[in-house]
Amino acid sequence: MSKAFVTEETAEGEEEEIPQPHLPAGSKNYITPKGLTRLQEELHDLLHKQRPEMTATVAWAAGNGDRSENADYTYGKRRLREIDRRLRFLTKRIESAEVIDPATRNSEQVFFGATVTVQDEEGVVETYRIVGVDEIDMEKKRISWISPLARALLKARAGDVVTFKSPRGPRELEIVEVVYQAIL
Repeated sequence: MSKAFVTEETAEGEEEEIPQPHLPAGSKNYITPKGLTRLQEELHDLLHKQRPEMTATVAWAAGNGDRSENADYTYGKRRLREIDRRLRFLTKRIESAEVIDPATRNSEQVFFGATVTVQDEEGVVETYRIVGVDEIDMEKKRISWISPLARALLKARAGDVVTFKSPRGPRELEIVEVVYQAIL
């Protein structure tokens, strides 16, 4: 389950929506083909599996009498609202998606979809993939194209040194390699 799908309750028992990954105003929603497929699969699962199952549970719970003290009914209604909120979010994201396939790109410069290998001041080498905001995965070193690191890397080439603001302060990275390949 995506973290963007979770809500928290305040002390008063009201739901507080956790912010979804957002795009800067006026920017495009770049995404890889694999990222779009994942969003479409989640939408299909919510719409054709999870929502019908939860609707059936709520209908069953509603038939059990007093709804004010019926935990199944209360939870079910809350879960339906979460599912509907996520469905609206996914629908908007899919409609606004601009798919870019990194496997079809051929450039020496860093752009969306690039796999970039960098070396820091201490000699540590890391490889990052620049992906859409809905595809971020820090364990796989997939960073959003709007992240500070990705913005610093954009338009640079192998051999260039870029500076970006990290949580530890300004850092310099040398670009070792730039390649474009399909994201699996």
